Amino acid sequence: MIIVQDILQAQENIADTIHTTPMLHSAQLSAICGNEMYFKAEHLQKTGSFKIRGATNKVKQAAREGATFVTAASSGNHGQAVAYIANQLGIQATIVVPEDANESKLNAIKAYGGQIEACGTTSAERLPRAKELAKAHHGVFIPPYDDLLIMAGQGTVGLEILDQLQGVDVVVVPIGGGGLVSGILTAIKQTKPRVKVIGVEPETANDTLLSLQNKQITPIPATETIADGLRTTQPGSMTFPIVQRYLDDLVLVSEEEIRTAQSLVLERMKQLIEPSSAVTVAAAMTGKLNVNGKKIVCVLSGGNVDVRHLGRTL
Repeated sequence: MIIVQDILQAQENIADTIHTTPMLHSAQLSAICGNEMYFKAEHLQKTGSFKIRGATNKVKQAAREGATFVTAASSGNHGQAVAYIANQLGIQATIVVPEDANESKLNAIKAYGGQIEACGTTSAERLPRAKELAKAHHGVFIPPYDDLLIMAGQGTVGLEILDQLQGVDVVVVPIGGGGLVSGILTAIKQTKPRVKVIGVEPETANDTLLSLQNKQITPIPATETIADGLRTTQPGSMTFPIVQRYLDDLVLVSEEEIRTAQSLVLERMKQLIEPSSAVTVAAAMTGKLNVNGKKIVCVLSGGNVDVRHLGRTL
């Protein structure tokens, strides 16, 4: 497992690349949710999501070890982050994406200098292909979540939350493969263990919830959800033990609840977030967090939305 010192080291390592994102507040959403609602604005992060944190930590290490080529498997945000930092460091990058990947995310990967290869529709299909490419070209595979340096990089979100909001009671985090939540859990529970951390998954992508219930990693079939960044089929082998140890609760939200939350954030806060970000807001709006009158931080994990399809999504 990672420890908070790993996250502090990552914070130092990535400081020259990432933004320290703002903490937003909404009086209207606070009234709707019955809590003081704050929002960690990772949708305003460089490359449009938190993924640049872990990617920078990992790719910089690869560069120090002499890598000239890296690969990643990604539905979009991780791929953008790897392409960006690799380009900054003068390293070639190939991103293996699902065949139904968001077009705006693909365009961003290309804009950041990454090459693209499409493979299947699930992480179980594209992960082996990315590893294959890395091996064939004597490169380094950059995992999307199941890696100590990636997890430590994502954990810097947790350190910033504790620094930016005194007296925070609850942090709400979207869960896909578990890289973000495992990093945040480590940062918070090893620093201020009284702060609760609650995870959120889409109802149709509930692999972490099932794994927690079964007390072991439990895969689910390939699934569909508008929260495409959370469309994993099982938690990571490195991330899951941290989730098991520290997570206070995990709740599920429906597709309609995600749409409503995304729409409300756009309408009331003037912030364009992805459905994967909106799951945390959906959980707070529907009362599924089972808290009242508390200081709550919803992590808005990304904002890479294809605006041409926004109306249809909402």
